[in-house]
Amino acid sequence: MDIAHLHFLVADADQDQRLALVDMLGKLGASQVSEAPDGHTALRSFTEAFAPAVDVAVIDLALPGMDGLELIRTLAGMNCRARLIVTGVHPSNLMFSIETMAQAYGLELLGTISKPATIARLQSLLENYAPPPQPSERTKGPTFTFAEIGLGLQARQFEPFFQPKIELATGRVKGLETFARWRHPEHGVLEPAAFIDALEQHNRIDFLDWTMIERSVECCREFQDKGIPMAISINLAPETLAHQAFIQQISACLERHRVLPHYVTFEMPESSVLTTDPTFLERLVRLRMMGFGLAIDDYGTGRSNLQLLARVPFSELKIDRSFVDGASKKRALGTVLSSCLGLARSLDRMSVAVGVETRQDWDFLQGLGCTYAQGYHIAPPMEASAFPEWLEDWRHFF
Repeated sequence: MDIAHLHFLVADADQDQRLALVDMLGKLGASQVSEAPDGHTALRSFTEAFAPAVDVAVIDLALPGMDGLELIRTLAGMNCRARLIVTGVHPSNLMFSIETMAQAYGLELLGTISKPATIARLQSLLENYAPPPQPSERTKGPTFTFAEIGLGLQARQFEPFFQPKIELATGRVKGLETFARWRHPEHGVLEPAAFIDALEQHNRIDFLDWTMIERSVECCREFQDKGIPMAISINLAPETLAHQAFIQQISACLERHRVLPHYVTFEMPESSVLTTDPTFLERLVRLRMMGFGLAIDDYGTGRSNLQLLARVPFSELKIDRSFVDGASKKRALGTVLSSCLGLARSLDRMSVAVGVETRQDWDFLQGLGCTYAQGYHIAPPMEASAFPEWLEDWRHFF
């Protein structure tokens, strides 16, 4: 990328190291580079009086006066919009923790460099640079009352969009995950952010769940009638499953549409599935005995109890996108991802990596032996009518 128009700050107490970084940036095309030998000088570079504004700051952790950690925390409090690169002599696993800390503070980090810095590493991080979004006068998306959402549900304006799930070993499409969409007559296709909060505030997420179950199973039947026997995964809130009539209602739904239970998998968040509540566990067991699949969603985001995990009758472990994105480049993240996949294998369960955005993600997961993958590298969620044509194109691709 062209970095000539960017203003860089290099903050490092070691003059030789600082000058080396300035020289590397110059060789990469930077024409505006400021220097700071300590934390307080670096901080002054982010004040309004300092012009032009810093676009990218290379900050060493061992700054005198105000060290790198304190500077990062202070910049976060100032709502700093510059992109940061953090350098230090610490091992990569500790640098990864520092990177996670900076991101938790809300700062935009291009990455970390374990010293000594190299021009190749610096260039690879700068390739991740994207300018901060400019303030916009654009209004927020539309918001709706609970009553308005209820009318939309009654009018069958809510429908499932489907994202393919691919078997990594073969490239075959092995299923579809359902995503709720509201095809609003005035505002077009709306995502859950427009309607989930109102439903949750009124404790009626089951209204949406049952709409998605009914419409998804209906689509499953339509796919089968077109010669496309495709399994579907449906997100299910624990309170919906806990309803006394759930088992009878889901059985009646499948009977209406002539769909067998093994074509349907229910996805539930890790935080709700890992429980000792015997009534809830009985319902999970009953679903599995009936032939339904059960996926633990967002795995890794909660406080997993491995003993409970082994006792829950799940068929798939869906690994959260936060462990997938960047795992091929970050050793610590890759280790955690590999551990999750190994856990699924040891329990004789399928693993699903969510948020596969690049070919590099795909190749890395394939090398680790992950079972399934889904994400925008494969396809975004699509309306049911678009899936047969997409499937035909995918089969030709593979």
